Formats: sequence, structure tokens, C-alpha cells
Amino acid sequence: MSDAKDFGSELAGLSDAELAAVVATATQGRAGLAALHAVAASVAATIGHTSNVIDVTPDTEEEAFSPPVSVPDTYGQVAGGPVVTGVPVPPTGIPVAPGIGGYTGSGVPTFESVRDKVEQRYGTAQGMGELDRQTPVGRSVEEQWDAREKAARERLEQIRKSVHGNDSD
Repeated sequence: MSDAKDFGSELAGLSDAELAAVVATATQGRAGLAALHAVAASVAATIGHTSNVIDVTPDTEEEAFSPPVSVPDTYGQVAGGPVVTGVPVPPTGIPVAPGIGGYTGSGVPTFESVRDKVEQRYGTAQGMGELDRQTPVGRSVEEQWDAREKAARERLEQIRKSVHGNDSD
């Protein structure tokens, strides 16, 4: 238990940026801690301490870390230039571009995109109805509907006549 307290006191001595980087690295690849990893990574990126993050797993030795080697004369080919890790985050003060593809930057659909989807589905439904009425099966269904409607009107007239006929007796 004293090891956990010692480890906790060492973590408490780290700066916010260092602590966020350690938590992001320690939770990477753990499905159960994915939400914690996402928050730690965004905090580390916001604070600006994403470069030169050293892996803190117990198997890592300090000598094992070496910066990527740039190979000259590769002209942008594979293994040419340093490896860039992390997601670029725009500096504060620079406006973020609006969402692309009908979604805001936070992933919420815009009103225009929803309206367009509804109009497209409505138009598709209308077109399908028109095409359906032009087929023999669609015409026969429409004829059946008309025949039932005519029969219903005739039956309603018979009922009305019988009711009015009984009132005069």
C-alpha cells in the first residue's frame, strides 16, 4: 500500500501537462479506459505537451527510446522524414472551420442537411408511388380500391334509404 502512496505522491508532483501525457500513454489501447484516454489525450493536446512523450509501461527502458531517423534523398517516400504522431490541434485564437458534409465540428447534423434528407426521402416516396401506379399490379390495386369505394358508397346509400324508409312508417 505504501508503494501506491509513493507513486501517487510522485504523480502529484508532475505538472498538469506531464500528468495528462502520462495518463494518456498509460490508458492507450485499453478498451475499458477509452473515455479516460480520450480526455487525457485532449487535455495533453490542449496544454501542448504532446511531443516527446515517453512510454511509461514497465517494460520500457530509457535506452530503448530513440528519435526517428530521417533518410536523406527519399523525396517524401516511405521512411523519408520524421514520423509525426498525434492529432493536430489548431492553436487558440484560430477559428475552426464549420462542419463538412452536413455535420457541425462536434458531429451534430445541421438543419439544412436534415431538411435535405427529408425532402429527398419524400421525393423518392412520391416517385415510387407514381412508378407503382404505372405497373399492371399497381393499376389493379388502384382499380380494386376504386371498386371497394364504389361498393361502400352504394351500401351506405342502401342503409340511408332503409333508415329514412323506417322513419316514414
